[in-house]
Amino acid sequence: MQVKILADSACDLPLSFYEDNNVTLIPLKVHINDEEFEDVKTIDPKTVYDAIRGGSVPKTSQASPLTFEEIFTQMAENNEDGIYIAFSSELSGTYSTAVMILDQVKEKYPNFNLTIVDTKCASLGQGLIVKEATRLAAENAAKENILKEVQFRSEHMEHLFTVEDLDYLAKGGRVSKASAFLGGLLNIKPILNVEDGKLVPIEKLRGKKKVFRRIIELMEERGSNMQEQIIGISHADNEETALEIKTMIEEAFHPKEVFISSIGSAIGAHTGAGTIAIFFLNENP
Repeated sequence: MQVKILADSACDLPLSFYEDNNVTLIPLKVHINDEEFEDVKTIDPKTVYDAIRGGSVPKTSQASPLTFEEIFTQMAENNEDGIYIAFSSELSGTYSTAVMILDQVKEKYPNFNLTIVDTKCASLGQGLIVKEATRLAAENAAKENILKEVQFRSEHMEHLFTVEDLDYLAKGGRVSKASAFLGGLLNIKPILNVEDGKLVPIEKLRGKKKVFRRIIELMEERGSNMQEQIIGISHADNEETALEIKTMIEEAFHPKEVFISSIGSAIGAHTGAGTIAIFFLNENP
């Protein structure tokens, strides 16, 4: 039987991906003005960005324990083997909740064969791992081979991104307030990355062009065999800029593919509009 792949909505893949590839979606929650939505399912990113621009401060919460219980129980009853590729445990309680619910379900179904992987990744960094796992599962790869690939890519996935305003990340506790040291008045832009699952500002530069040139330099320094890779770009209501940096990446590295996706509602609630993020491997499998 084909291994079942599960992913939460923090991986920033579109709903069509889940539907077309038989991947189980676990939605994070988004809260705007006392209304609760399910990321990907009942809210789209533009709604979040419009709310932010209108002065609202969207909140998010982890995936529902009940959702996990229902999905895991059904899989156990169907005797399905699975891999849940989860959002970084440093950025959400979703992973730890999933582990807790899995333990409960296994009390009733001790032979249930589900593995939960804490990718320590976010957005398309996580999404590219989900895409590769899905491809392997569709080829009927053995579970241990898929897991090996997932774990390798989780350990070697680079995240480089820039936000319009670090205040959104600070408000949500995703970076420390001390790190939110930049103002927009001087057109200073931060470059951040993910280290061991946490968001860390690494540089600040003045002007978008300098930021993107520096991102290309960092990709060159950190990347490996870029021409063999699928490189991810996610953007927060900023497709024009995503296409611009896609061209820069293609000219610099000639990768196998550059995959662009919108930053979803849950991640976007913390980054704000305008964010651009780039994902690639620092070592090839």
